[in-house]
Amino acid sequence: MSVSELLNQYGDSYIQALLTTWKLTVIAFSAAFVIGVLVTVMRVSPIKPLRAVAEFYVQVFRNISGTALLMLVVYALPYLNVVLSYFVCVLVVTTLIPAAFCSEYLMSGMNTISRGQIEAARALGLTFTQMIRRIVLPQALRSSVLPLTNLAVSTMLTTALASQVPMNPTDLTGIVSHINTHAVGGVTAFVISAFLYVATALVIGWVGNSIDRKVRILR
Repeated sequence: MSVSELLNQYGDSYIQALLTTWKLTVIAFSAAFVIGVLVTVMRVSPIKPLRAVAEFYVQVFRNISGTALLMLVVYALPYLNVVLSYFVCVLVVTTLIPAAFCSEYLMSGMNTISRGQIEAARALGLTFTQMIRRIVLPQALRSSVLPLTNLAVSTMLTTALASQVPMNPTDLTGIVSHINTHAVGGVTAFVISAFLYVATALVIGWVGNSIDRKVRILR
Protein backbone atom coordinates (compact mmCIF):
# COMPACT_ATOMS: atom_id res chain seq x y z
CA MET A 1 0.00 0.00 0.00
CA SER A 2 1.13 3.54 -0.72
CA VAL A 3 1.51 6.22 1.93
CA SER A 4 -1.68 7.98 0.81
CA GLU A 5 -3.67 4.74 0.88
CA LEU A 6 -2.40 3.90 4.36
CA LEU A 7 -3.18 7.37 5.69
CA ASN A 8 -6.65 7.36 4.11
CA GLN A 9 -7.47 4.01 5.68
CA TYR A 10 -5.54 4.19 8.94
CA GLY A 11 -4.96 7.91 9.45
CA ASP A 12 -7.15 8.06 12.55
CA SER A 13 -5.40 4.99 13.97
CA TYR A 14 -2.01 6.62 13.46
CA ILE A 15 -3.20 9.76 15.25
CA GLN A 16 -4.46 7.67 18.18
CA ALA A 17 -1.18 5.74 18.25
CA LEU A 18 0.82 8.99 18.20
CA LEU A 19 -1.26 10.42 21.05
CA THR A 20 -0.78 7.20 23.03
CA THR A 21 2.99 7.41 22.52
CA TRP A 22 2.99 11.05 23.61
CA LYS A 23 0.85 10.27 26.65
CA LEU A 24 3.11 7.41 27.73
CA THR A 25 6.20 9.55 27.17
CA VAL A 26 4.98 12.55 29.18
CA ILE A 27 3.71 10.49 32.12
CA ALA A 28 6.67 8.10 32.18
CA PHE A 29 9.33 10.81 31.87
CA SER A 30 7.67 13.00 34.51
CA ALA A 31 7.44 10.10 36.94
CA ALA A 32 10.98 8.94 36.11
CA PHE A 33 12.30 12.44 36.74
CA VAL A 34 10.66 12.63 40.18
CA ILE A 35 11.88 9.15 41.12
CA GLY A 36 15.32 9.91 39.72
CA VAL A 37 15.64 13.05 41.86
CA LEU A 38 14.56 11.16 44.99
CA VAL A 39 16.95 8.29 44.29
CA THR A 40 19.80 10.74 43.68
CA VAL A 41 19.16 12.49 46.98
CA MET A 42 19.16 9.10 48.70
CA ARG A 43 22.48 8.21 47.02
CA VAL A 44 24.21 11.25 48.55
CA SER A 45 22.36 11.01 51.86
CA PRO A 46 24.41 10.72 55.06
CA ILE A 47 22.17 7.77 56.01
CA LYS A 48 23.93 4.60 54.87
CA PRO A 49 20.82 2.34 54.45
CA LEU A 50 19.25 4.93 52.14
CA ARG A 51 22.42 5.05 50.06
CA ALA A 52 22.45 1.26 49.81
CA VAL A 53 18.81 1.05 48.71
CA ALA A 54 19.30 3.77 46.10
CA GLU A 55 22.46 2.17 44.69
CA PHE A 56 20.68 -1.19 44.53
CA TYR A 57 17.78 0.38 42.63
CA VAL A 58 20.07 2.02 40.08
CA GLN A 59 22.16 -1.10 39.51
CA VAL A 60 19.08 -3.29 39.03
CA PHE A 61 17.01 -1.10 36.73
CA ARG A 62 19.96 0.29 34.78
CA ASN A 63 20.95 -3.23 33.75
CA ILE A 64 17.64 -4.97 33.11
CA SER A 65 16.02 -5.41 29.71
CA GLY A 66 12.80 -3.49 29.19
CA THR A 67 11.15 -6.50 27.59
CA ALA A 68 12.18 -8.78 30.45
CA LEU A 69 10.85 -6.32 33.03
CA LEU A 70 7.60 -5.96 31.10
CA MET A 71 7.12 -9.73 31.09
CA LEU A 72 7.71 -9.81 34.84
CA VAL A 73 5.20 -7.05 35.49
CA VAL A 74 2.56 -8.52 33.16
CA TYR A 75 2.88 -12.21 34.01
CA ALA A 76 4.58 -12.45 37.42
CA LEU A 77 2.69 -9.84 39.45
CA PRO A 78 -0.70 -11.60 39.03
CA TYR A 79 0.77 -14.52 41.01
CA LEU A 80 1.19 -12.01 43.86
CA ASN A 81 -2.45 -10.93 43.41
CA VAL A 82 -1.33 -7.67 41.78
CA VAL A 83 -3.18 -7.26 38.49
CA LEU A 84 -2.50 -4.11 36.50
CA SER A 85 -3.89 -2.92 33.20
CA TYR A 86 -1.62 -3.26 30.19
CA PHE A 87 -1.28 0.52 30.01
CA VAL A 88 -0.13 0.70 33.64
CA CYS A 89 2.26 -2.23 33.09
CA VAL A 90 3.93 -0.41 30.21
CA LEU A 91 3.97 2.80 32.23
CA VAL A 92 5.68 1.07 35.17
CA VAL A 93 8.44 -0.30 32.94
CA THR A 94 8.97 2.94 31.02
CA THR A 95 9.25 4.78 34.35
CA LEU A 96 11.45 2.52 36.48
CA ILE A 97 14.23 2.06 33.91
CA PRO A 98 14.58 5.74 32.85
CA ALA A 99 14.49 6.77 36.53
CA ALA A 100 17.72 4.83 37.11
CA PHE A 101 19.43 6.61 34.21
CA CYS A 102 18.00 9.94 35.39
CA SER A 103 19.75 9.41 38.71
CA GLU A 104 23.03 8.67 36.94
CA TYR A 105 22.78 11.87 34.88
CA LEU A 106 22.00 13.92 37.97
CA MET A 107 24.95 12.38 39.80
CA SER A 108 27.16 13.47 36.91
CA GLY A 109 25.68 16.95 37.21
CA MET A 110 26.48 16.99 40.91
CA ASN A 111 30.09 16.14 40.15
CA THR A 112 30.41 19.50 38.38
CA ILE A 113 29.80 21.34 41.66
CA SER A 114 33.02 22.45 43.31
CA ARG A 115 33.82 21.09 46.76
CA GLY A 116 34.34 24.64 47.95
CA GLN A 117 30.64 25.41 47.59
CA ILE A 118 29.72 22.44 49.78
CA GLU A 119 32.29 23.40 52.41
CA ALA A 120 31.04 26.99 52.36
CA ALA A 121 27.46 25.79 52.85
CA ARG A 122 28.52 23.68 55.82
CA ALA A 123 30.43 26.61 57.28
CA LEU A 124 27.25 28.69 57.07
CA GLY A 125 25.41 26.01 59.03
CA LEU A 126 23.14 24.74 56.25
CA THR A 127 21.59 21.33 56.85
CA PHE A 128 21.84 18.49 54.32
CA THR A 129 18.33 19.19 53.08
CA GLN A 130 19.04 22.90 52.66
CA MET A 131 22.27 22.20 50.76
CA ILE A 132 20.51 19.79 48.42
CA ARG A 133 17.57 22.11 47.81
CA ARG A 134 19.39 25.42 47.48
CA ILE A 135 22.82 24.54 46.09
CA VAL A 136 23.24 21.00 44.80
CA LEU A 137 20.05 20.15 42.90
CA PRO A 138 19.63 23.49 41.09
CA GLN A 139 23.15 23.32 39.68
CA ALA A 140 22.95 19.59 38.95
CA LEU A 141 19.71 20.10 37.01
CA ARG A 142 21.17 22.98 35.02
CA SER A 143 24.20 20.86 34.10
CA SER A 144 22.03 17.86 33.15
CA VAL A 145 19.55 19.42 30.73
CA LEU A 146 21.02 17.87 27.60
CA PRO A 147 21.46 14.37 29.11
CA LEU A 148 17.88 14.58 30.40
CA THR A 149 16.74 15.62 26.93
CA ASN A 150 18.36 12.49 25.54
CA LEU A 151 16.62 10.53 28.30
CA ALA A 152 13.27 11.97 27.23
CA VAL A 153 13.89 10.80 23.67
CA SER A 154 14.98 7.40 24.95
CA THR A 155 11.83 7.17 27.08
CA MET A 156 9.72 7.98 24.03
CA LEU A 157 11.40 5.17 22.09
CA THR A 158 11.02 2.79 25.03
CA THR A 159 7.25 3.21 24.83
CA ALA A 160 7.47 0.88 21.83
CA LEU A 161 7.29 -1.86 24.47
CA ALA A 162 3.56 -1.23 24.39
CA SER A 163 3.48 -3.19 21.13
CA GLN A 164 4.36 -6.32 23.12
CA VAL A 165 1.00 -6.35 24.94
CA PRO A 166 -2.58 -6.15 23.60
CA MET A 167 -3.08 -2.51 24.54
CA ASN A 168 -5.87 -0.46 22.99
CA PRO A 169 -5.27 2.14 21.67
CA THR A 170 -1.80 0.96 20.78
CA ASP A 171 1.39 2.94 20.23
CA LEU A 172 3.28 3.85 17.05
CA THR A 173 5.02 0.47 16.90
CA GLY A 174 1.91 -1.50 17.73
CA ILE A 175 -0.09 0.19 14.96
CA VAL A 176 2.33 -1.26 12.42
CA SER A 177 1.62 -4.78 13.66
CA HIS A 178 -2.10 -4.02 13.61
CA ILE A 179 -1.97 -2.78 10.02
CA ASN A 180 0.11 -5.68 8.75
CA THR A 181 -2.27 -8.09 10.49
CA HIS A 182 -5.34 -6.67 8.80
CA ALA A 183 -3.83 -5.49 5.51
CA VAL A 184 -0.60 -5.44 3.51
CA GLY A 185 1.01 -2.27 4.82
CA GLY A 186 4.52 -3.59 4.32
CA VAL A 187 7.52 -1.34 4.84
CA THR A 188 5.42 1.78 4.27
CA ALA A 189 3.62 1.27 7.57
CA PHE A 190 7.00 1.22 9.34
CA VAL A 191 8.15 4.32 7.45
CA ILE A 192 5.17 6.37 8.64
CA SER A 193 5.69 5.32 12.26
CA ALA A 194 9.43 5.99 11.98
CA PHE A 195 8.74 9.47 10.61
CA LEU A 196 6.44 10.25 13.56
CA TYR A 197 9.06 8.97 16.01
CA VAL A 198 11.75 11.14 14.40
CA ALA A 199 9.48 14.20 14.32
CA THR A 200 8.67 13.77 18.02
CA ALA A 201 12.35 13.30 18.88
CA LEU A 202 13.26 16.47 16.98
CA VAL A 203 10.66 18.47 18.91
CA ILE A 204 11.95 17.10 22.24
CA GLY A 205 15.51 17.90 21.19
CA TRP A 206 14.57 21.45 20.19
CA VAL A 207 12.83 22.06 23.52
CA GLY A 208 15.78 20.61 25.44
CA ASN A 209 18.33 22.71 23.55
CA SER A 210 16.25 25.85 24.12
CA ILE A 211 16.11 25.19 27.85
CA ASP A 212 19.84 24.41 27.96
CA ARG A 213 20.74 27.71 26.29
CA LYS A 214 18.78 29.58 28.94
CA VAL A 215 19.98 27.78 32.05
CA ARG A 216 23.43 26.44 31.25
CA ILE A 217 26.20 27.36 33.65
CA LEU A 218 28.95 29.31 31.91
CA ARG A 219 32.40 28.49 33.24
